[in-house]
Amino acid sequence: WFAPEQPDFNWENREVQKDFLKTLTFWSDRGVDGFRIDVAHGLAKDLSEPFRSMPVHEGLEQRGNKGKGIWGDRNEVFAIYKEWRKVFNQYDPPRVAVAEAYVHPERLPLYASTKTLGQCFDFRFIETPFEAAAYKAATKEAIDLAKKNKSSCTWTLSNHDQIRHATKMGLNPAVERRDWMLSNGTSHPIDMKSGTQNALAATLYILGLPGSTYMYQGEELGLHEVTDIPEKDIQDPQYLRNLKVDKGRDGCRVPLPWTSSGSSFGFGSGGAHLPQPKWFADYSVEVEEKDSLSPLSIYRKALKLRSELQTKEDIKWHKTKDISVLHYSRPNGWHCITNFRGHAYPMPKGEILVASSPLVNGRITAGTTVWFKKK
Repeated sequence: WFAPEQPDFNWENREVQKDFLKTLTFWSDRGVDGFRIDVAHGLAKDLSEPFRSMPVHEGLEQRGNKGKGIWGDRNEVFAIYKEWRKVFNQYDPPRVAVAEAYVHPERLPLYASTKTLGQCFDFRFIETPFEAAAYKAATKEAIDLAKKNKSSCTWTLSNHDQIRHATKMGLNPAVERRDWMLSNGTSHPIDMKSGTQNALAATLYILGLPGSTYMYQGEELGLHEVTDIPEKDIQDPQYLRNLKVDKGRDGCRVPLPWTSSGSSFGFGSGGAHLPQPKWFADYSVEVEEKDSLSPLSIYRKALKLRSELQTKEDIKWHKTKDISVLHYSRPNGWHCITNFRGHAYPMPKGEILVASSPLVNGRITAGTTVWFKKK
């Protein structure tokens, strides 16, 4: 995942620790709101023996090491973050921090503790199938774990290391995505329209939940993965350093389209550092701002409403007549109903606040989430 130009620090060295405290203080003094800690689980390591090559499956097994692995999620990392927290708490308001930590779910609260970083991305929805039962199970598991550990939930559907979720939701779940990417997205068909619709429904679903929601740039435009980046233009070390058996992450990192024309779709005068496909024109901010039903317009409306509707961090589940439909509400009468893959479902009585897709004859079609308030 990393390149020689990204050397690691020896976090057992006290001078390294002190230098980072100075860096955090420097930026906090200048008014930054907080910090996102990349690979937050990777600071402390067992350096008693030289590192060796490690198969991918063995690396993933580090997630279950209960704080005693070789290179990841070691218990010693929390002493570092407790010192950082002392810096953050010197400010009013205290500086925010969020950990990007690929660890076992039961270890997430250690990073989200008020004594350490305060928040930790919860990645469970990134790989959760777009199905009612799976979404409800993931939601309840995360909320129960947060309550148990007196922390809060942090929802996300995408990040800079993953295929864009609109693309994943437009592919047949049986498709091996790595092979599909290596074929430049040609080995199996993708339903981009359905993927975008499902992605919007998923977004409104998580935005209604208790806790924080983190979004990855470009998802608000409904962007899909750029699958056909020529080999000569690939920059990701994940591809270049792994025998080219994984296309890498450049496809979700292509610069955003701001305008529908120009050498870089408005990204800059010198062109983009990764090639942008022609279809970006239709997903540009310039185009979507003029369409009230575009992903950008729906995101903006939902985020504004979410700010106005914030309430106690509680949730109530309501029974539905279709196993493909989930319905929950928040304490102030804010309701969220999602039809994942079922037949068109009757819209409950109430004032519609926002819908991820238009209703058809008063019914919620598959791949649609609606927020409403009961009259």
